Amino acid sequence: MSLLQFCLMLLFSSEISCLDCNRIYVLQTRMNNESLEHLEKMGGNFPFQCLNERTAFKPRDILKIRLSQRENAKVAIQQILQELFHIFNNNLTQAAWDGTSIKEFQNGLHHLKLKGYFQTIDDFLKEKQYSLCAWEIVRLEISRCFPILNILTKRLEDEEN
Repeated sequence: MSLLQFCLMLLFSSEISCLDCNRIYVLQTRMNNESLEHLEKMGGNFPFQCLNERTAFKPRDILKIRLSQRENAKVAIQQILQELFHIFNNNLTQAAWDGTSIKEFQNGLHHLKLKGYFQTIDDFLKEKQYSLCAWEIVRLEISRCFPILNILTKRLEDEEN
């Protein structure tokens, strides 16, 4: 299955409801890992001059969402991916990242569909006028989302078994 097919599959949550959760877990985990690799390749080492601009986005709050039902977990995964796509379609002109890696990362998120956490990140970028350091901080922060997606997807698999 190609990445585009997988992205389109996740777009339609009604279609996801009919699929085997074990297969979704394997595909989602693979895509999460590929996206994390692209994210890490985009910018290299974290710039020293950006250390003072750190902020607390509180990604662990995402895991506090009640996900006792499979549908809730699927919706949460879809929302996380949608918000990631939104954030990385902002003004990237200040970010000194590899253009090919950015496109690959965006393509991995495209059509994949929490608000508070991601709104905070979006507000931070706007406040910092999409500066190099703001983008580096967001890149570092977003790298924490993929392990969370793996945890949420694993919960789906566990409930299926």
